[in-house]
Amino acid sequence: MLPSPSAPVPGQVTGPFRVLVVCTGNLHRSPLAERLLRARLAGSPGAFEVSSAGTAGATGTPMDPVAASLLAELGGDPRGALARRLTAALVEDSDLVLGAAAEHREAAVRLSPVWALRRAFTLREFARLLRAEDAEGVTDPAGRAAALVEGAAARRGNTGRADDDDVADPHGAPLETAREVALRIAEPVERISAAVLAAAR
Repeated sequence: MLPSPSAPVPGQVTGPFRVLVVCTGNLHRSPLAERLLRARLAGSPGAFEVSSAGTAGATGTPMDPVAASLLAELGGDPRGALARRLTAALVEDSDLVLGAAAEHREAAVRLSPVWALRRAFTLREFARLLRAEDAEGVTDPAGRAAALVEGAAARRGNTGRADDDDVADPHGAPLETAREVALRIAEPVERISAAVLAAAR
């Protein structure tokens, strides 16, 4: 039986796979994760669109300079990063929403419950739940990403683990604390990008 026109076909994605990263002010955690993920996925031009927003973001505010410096150290490009406010339209235009903390994931779900429920995770939660075998046989990076999201959503709540997946807000914290936060973001970004790009290596 053929799938209905609205039913997704595993491993097939039309257009770029869109990732939205969310924190509170869209000044530190989410732009750092956004730009770092962009850098890691740059080897698949046109396959991904990565952006960010904040639940309380003041539109047009530049990225926190400490975060921008740490991002550059990690190989990302902070140029032109400006805050914007999270909206239902942004959530519904995304294939995957990654919150810095549970409150950000929940904010996305509140804005669009039906759309976001199986597409919204915290950054570290998604990295913890994804399994490369969920995308076995899929070579297209965007298709792999879609399959990984589907697998992670099905696995959520069945891992038997109670990890702390939140990334704390480092605003106003000492540089070393901000650096620890940056590394706590970089770790899942590396895991996610490696899983998405695995078939291309």
